[in-house]
Amino acid sequence: MTRPEPAAPAIAMAPLLPRRRLLLGAACAAGGAVVHSAPAPEAPMAALEPKVPTAASYQWHSVPFGAGGFVTGFLFHPRERGLLYLRTDIGGAYRFNDAAQAWVPLLDHLSKADADLMGVLSLAVDVNDPDRLYAACGLYLDERVRRGALLSSTDRGASWQVHELGIHLGGNSPGRGSGERLQVDPHDGRVLWLGSSRDGLFKSTDRGRSFRPAGLAARHVSCVLLDPASGTPGNACGTLYAGSHDQPGLYVSHDFGQSFERVAATPRQAPQQAAFGPDGALYVSFALGEAAVACNPSYARTGSVWKRDTDGRWSEITPERPAAGPGPGRRGFGYAGLDIGPHGRLVVSTIERHGEGDEIFLSDDGGAQWTALGPHSRHEAGGHPWLQDYMRSERNLGHWTSAVRIDPFDRDRALYGTGYGVWQTRRLGAAAQGGPVPWVFTVSNLEETATLEIRSPAAGARLLAAVGDVAGGAWSDPARPLGSGFFTPTKETNRSIDFAELAPAIIVRTGDRPARGHWSDDGGRRWQSFATPPIAGRGHTGRIAVSARGSAFVFAQRGEAVCTHDRGLSWLPCRGWPQVGDEVLPPVADRAADGVFYVHDRDGGRVLVSNDGGRHFEPLLTELPRLRRDDFSQLISAPGAEGALWLALHDRLLHRPGPGLAPRTIAAVDEAWMVALGRGAAGAAHPHSLYLWGRVHQDGGAVEGLFRSDDGGERFVRINDDRHRYGRLLSMAGDAREHGVLYIAPHGRGVVAGRPAAAR
Repeated sequence: MTRPEPAAPAIAMAPLLPRRRLLLGAACAAGGAVVHSAPAPEAPMAALEPKVPTAASYQWHSVPFGAGGFVTGFLFHPRERGLLYLRTDIGGAYRFNDAAQAWVPLLDHLSKADADLMGVLSLAVDVNDPDRLYAACGLYLDERVRRGALLSSTDRGASWQVHELGIHLGGNSPGRGSGERLQVDPHDGRVLWLGSSRDGLFKSTDRGRSFRPAGLAARHVSCVLLDPASGTPGNACGTLYAGSHDQPGLYVSHDFGQSFERVAATPRQAPQQAAFGPDGALYVSFALGEAAVACNPSYARTGSVWKRDTDGRWSEITPERPAAGPGPGRRGFGYAGLDIGPHGRLVVSTIERHGEGDEIFLSDDGGAQWTALGPHSRHEAGGHPWLQDYMRSERNLGHWTSAVRIDPFDRDRALYGTGYGVWQTRRLGAAAQGGPVPWVFTVSNLEETATLEIRSPAAGARLLAAVGDVAGGAWSDPARPLGSGFFTPTKETNRSIDFAELAPAIIVRTGDRPARGHWSDDGGRRWQSFATPPIAGRGHTGRIAVSARGSAFVFAQRGEAVCTHDRGLSWLPCRGWPQVGDEVLPPVADRAADGVFYVHDRDGGRVLVSNDGGRHFEPLLTELPRLRRDDFSQLISAPGAEGALWLALHDRLLHRPGPGLAPRTIAAVDEAWMVALGRGAAGAAHPHSLYLWGRVHQDGGAVEGLFRSDDGGERFVRINDDRHRYGRLLSMAGDAREHGVLYIAPHGRGVVAGRPAAAR
């Protein structure tokens, strides 16, 4: 997807690590904290945590959509058949289950404080120990967010040790498609090399517990490659190569990384990927952006492919030279993905060849001759209706083809990643004979959509989701693929979605297109775009709410809000809307009274109400805590009771039962990061179950997790475990028709459903 690096998340971040010298040691003397991914044993020292009642065992599974996010790299283990890993820019890492032809997520254990480790900049394996896996993780380069860490596993990602790095890694920054930047020495598994996003090259001699700077002057390292011929068992490789974006070029060291020199025979472009062939020849793909900024993806304007043969001579073997000029697609492009399979079969991919679509080239003679795969490729998108619609506007093989790999045990099996998922073929070589190359969308259990908001109506669709880049959809059964419920246009970011509580066939959603949104009155089967944009002349869309019977919509963008009573034919300003600069304050519809809307004025410490369909807002609740910009808050309305509100204020949870009643603080809650309401328990006095993501206080301490209360917040039970924490959540919805079922939208992990084990 064309996903720009977002601003720092609005949810309050964990405290930053103290500033210190870079990479001088492990997180602790014992070598870092141990964390787990399913399946794995319970985390150490769990007995020392405060006791909170735990519900009957919950089962957690991804709601099937089918990929939808940027796959930045693949990694085969070179000595164990079928051992394959995948990394993404915001959705963690996966291992492929070859028997099930499905992907196994490896980082779902990450807590809120470690959520930024879902961005995986690079993966590495130890060629002599197939159980060892390393991941260099960190989402953003912004100083306000969590710094990066090296995750180390001795059981193929089932459990991990965390080694803090003290620097930021840009797993979701420009340049994230290059690499690998992380390498394990093939002759000495204690030695690791790590190329960072802006702090240079580092070396570890203790399996990643600590690092020290190497002798490369460049700061943004694009890739690292070790020459296995320069080392022997027990003696680390003395020769290594590194690429750079900020000082474009390929650099080589012959003294174990103490000093580097640029390889003058190669261009002043940024190496993207590199590999040694079976005969020792070296192949490198290059790309260059504007003013030496990181490219792949973003900003690529030119590129090339080069080969150093076995006698040390360099030659250019570029399949198609990028050419900027007039006309569609002629602004130039780069080269990114590169791999060499058995018997020297070579593949390279373009990056950001926008007009014509990216291409993958195949060569069986070391780059002397190339075959373009696009004209021979046949893509099988069956089972993913959203993808069939999406690909009508995709050209050639897709976009952002940073990753392409050949199975080291099967020269005809290859995979490539795009901005929206993974394609796999078992007939790669057919193109060289002029035959078709069938590609299958291999994304079972790979769910990387950026799901921005979810809802669960009491009738019609069971689950609604607004999704970045690929619009989203309406599931009639969240346990089954989306089917025909995908939203159109599919090539669009939807940021917000809502339904009319008392007329749930009426649905509204926002989109990043000129109309800025769409509405449906038949449960999402047919859609109408707004006739006029709610707020003209703005960039991204904001948030939307629809009144209980659908008579009014309120649309809020940065610093202002408007309402419509004719479904988008005309819009009126919301008088009295809080003036908070460019912050987007989400409108909230009363779930029982048509035409009533609320908004939480974070700066003013108030909740405002409109009783006339959004035309005018006035204070309802005052003297609430005033929040800082990064403090999270959430206001929701309870179905079936006019004026019943829940307000999460990060460090407390407030409940207003109805009109004229003062809000009360829920005593058991220490921190409320997100709340949702779902169908209540049978026979319970409260009609709704309350779900909380946060910290619940009990027995002298607070426990982080997902919780459910069936008695209005008096008692909570934890419904997740330490293997299912999912980092940072962007939205949450309780199922309106089935007690105990919760839907969550973790950042970069699509939608995940949790239900009591006995429920299904």
